[in-house]
Amino acid sequence: MKINARVLLVEDEPSIADNIKYALNTASFEVIAAASGMQALSIFKEQSIDLVILDIGLPDIDGFEVCRQIRDVSQVPLLFLTARSDEIDRVVGLEMGADDYICKPFSPRELVARVKTNLRRYQAQLSTPPTKNEKLLLNNEDRSVYFYGQLLKVTRYEFGILQVMKQHPKRVYSREELLEKVWYEPDNSIDRVVDTHIKTLRAKLKEVDGQTELIKTHRGIGYSLEIS
Repeated sequence: MKINARVLLVEDEPSIADNIKYALNTASFEVIAAASGMQALSIFKEQSIDLVILDIGLPDIDGFEVCRQIRDVSQVPLLFLTARSDEIDRVVGLEMGADDYICKPFSPRELVARVKTNLRRYQAQLSTPPTKNEKLLLNNEDRSVYFYGQLLKVTRYEFGILQVMKQHPKRVYSREELLEKVWYEPDNSIDRVVDTHIKTLRAKLKEVDGQTELIKTHRGIGYSLEIS
């Protein structure tokens, strides 16, 4: 049986972990399980991981902190798995760089489908040739962003926004378009999540050059990337 990818599962409920492992193993994924945040971070540092499924409620550090530390070093697909369905939790998770958000109870079949979709999207982005530009450079292979030669530390969604808008500079993209093109489940996402990511992107760009307005707001319409 061919192994599709290696998944790090971070879940402290044995029954839930066993169900997920069974579903993923059946779909030919290798699963490495961790029951705590610190154990997960240790595994992630020591082994090659293709995707992370991460519970928010863990016995030591919470999933948000685990996500933050993973995003400091990697942009591998990361899915939050949690019993929390509050909007604030979803927004926080997405803003921290999660690629998907699945609430318990869930269908194992749906979970496997989302794992496959996120992996395909990530692998497709890795295979896209890097884009070259004097002012703004996006490297799809390692998802790095350079602005005037300086490396910016961006989240997965921040990279996605730049990637989409850079395809057609000066074109105005509505919030709905960016949700559709960048987010995995745009129908379940929130418009203001786009605004939040644009705000953080602008702050990072201004740290390099406070005079250049790279992302322009078109009130009541959306945003454009102002590069020639």
